[in-house]
Amino acid sequence: MKRSFPEEVKDLKPRGMQSTIMIAFSVISISIMLILGVVLYLRFSALSRQGMIDSSQKLMEQTGENLEDYLMGMRQISDAVYYNVVKERDFDSQDAQILQGMNLLYEANKNSLRSIAIYNNYGSLMAAEPVALQKEDPNVTRQDWFKQAVGKMENMHFSTPHIQNLFEDDARRYHWVISLSRVVELTDKGVPMSGVLLVDMDYSSISRMMNQINTSNNGQYYYLCDGNGQIIYHMRQVQISKGIAHENSEAAAKWKDGVYDEFFEGEHRKIIVNTISYTGWKLVGVIPYSAFTHGMFNIRYFIVMFMLLMGMMLAVVNRLVSLRISRPILKLDESVTEYEAGEKPEIYIGGSLEIRHLGYSIQRSYEQIDTLMRKIVLEQNERRKSELDALQSQINPHFLYNALDSIIWMVEGERNDDAVFMISELAKLFRISLSKGRTVISVKDELQHAKSYMNIQKVRYKNAFTVTFDTEPEIYSYCTVKLVLQPILENAINYGIDPMDDCGEIVVEGKMRDGNIILSVKDNGVGMSGEEVSLLLTDSNRVKKHGSGVGLINVNNRIRIFFGEEYGLVVESEPDEGTKVSIVIPAVPCTEENSRVLEKGHLFGGEMQKNNEEQ
Repeated sequence: MKRSFPEEVKDLKPRGMQSTIMIAFSVISISIMLILGVVLYLRFSALSRQGMIDSSQKLMEQTGENLEDYLMGMRQISDAVYYNVVKERDFDSQDAQILQGMNLLYEANKNSLRSIAIYNNYGSLMAAEPVALQKEDPNVTRQDWFKQAVGKMENMHFSTPHIQNLFEDDARRYHWVISLSRVVELTDKGVPMSGVLLVDMDYSSISRMMNQINTSNNGQYYYLCDGNGQIIYHMRQVQISKGIAHENSEAAAKWKDGVYDEFFEGEHRKIIVNTISYTGWKLVGVIPYSAFTHGMFNIRYFIVMFMLLMGMMLAVVNRLVSLRISRPILKLDESVTEYEAGEKPEIYIGGSLEIRHLGYSIQRSYEQIDTLMRKIVLEQNERRKSELDALQSQINPHFLYNALDSIIWMVEGERNDDAVFMISELAKLFRISLSKGRTVISVKDELQHAKSYMNIQKVRYKNAFTVTFDTEPEIYSYCTVKLVLQPILENAINYGIDPMDDCGEIVVEGKMRDGNIILSVKDNGVGMSGEEVSLLLTDSNRVKKHGSGVGLINVNNRIRIFFGEEYGLVVESEPDEGTKVSIVIPAVPCTEENSRVLEKGHLFGGEMQKNNEEQ
């Protein structure tokens, strides 16, 4: 039968300290080396990639400047033909001067020019250089360079590469040109008219510039397109024109100058865009990501050798470190084992600073554990003593005899209703006092216990005082330690009201303030001095005059045992003004879970706080 994974884990034998440290350090070292190798490779790759991109950008900037200079030269030729030769001259009377001027400009720039021609707005040839025979019906007005010039009269227009089809060639050669056209003002027979000046640039000049930068053999290349994405130059221009190859030039034409990532036909590549001034053309560099890995073999080899060397060095270091760490820890473990066996040896303190600190910490921890255990024992004893004293106060024979005597003379006096009331209150008193053995009860039950106690005492004292309960109903559902009000009420009667000649008043208040429950007992009795007030909760050796024997110190201690040192009693008193004793406890909802936790003797915190947050 196949075993489960937890069972297999249980069967694993624990390893020794030294081997565990060795394995841990080895795993950490290998992980660090792998991470370091990957980081180094990625860093070198990023630097190499960025270097290639920067180099391509510089090359494109230089090429762009060369193209701009070339195109600027063509613009200057067009301006010279128009402003120095054609403008303000009449083609009818000054035809020879116009042809001579155009000839001079052509001869000076014939290495980069194919032809210069001037047409009127009807498409008729006015002058051309070099002198050649125009083809029959070339349909000039329908050609793109003519329509572009007429459509936007104030600008110069550069066309895409095309075959010149305007003039006859004796050698029957076809010349690829880029046309620069513009609208000009002409004069013929004294009549002004508009026309189009055409400068055909030799495409081979641009082709040579682009060929010079397309020399890479790693898949990187550059191409030129216009603002609409039409190809002006491309290494695979013939294949693109036939539909064999494709280029994402339309997308590149829309991008601003910069570097972009692109996925095209399943290939991830970097695109660098540089705009050519005056034309809106885009010089585009394409670098496939496969080109970035070209030449990275040497770097990978270097990183592998570096990691192997580091691995051998770390193996030796791990061995030495594991020995140095494990030996003091093993000695410390022997000391702890002897302590667990019941002995009290000297805890080993040695090794590195951290191990010495650990030895000191373990020694202090054992001392604190001993102290805490003694404290817990004393605290538990105090809790049991407090509960016993509280229970004894309720079965005080003197109190019980007085209550029963009162019931007897009520019955003898045929005051049956009063007797029934007394018996009922006495039953309530003892029912809540016992509370099925529970120590934690609700505030509502504690207030009911106090009312029953005061009803019995009022009969005993023949209504020598009045009692008023002013409590907020919203506090009834919270927890309290039982039998905390009765000792306070008993003290109020014995020490506050009894010595008075006048009728006494006792007010019991209950309210919630700032997340705490405040139960207070206030009387208008004789009061006490500030010195006596300070001794009420501190002097446990004071002689009790009379009463149940459960003093304020007892109540205060019980509250602190259950809820913490920040809670307990607050006593306020002035001579001849009365006394006010307030009980301050946290607002803990009286649920079964909270009562169970408090009954275990837990302080208000930890588990109790967790339960309240869940509620």
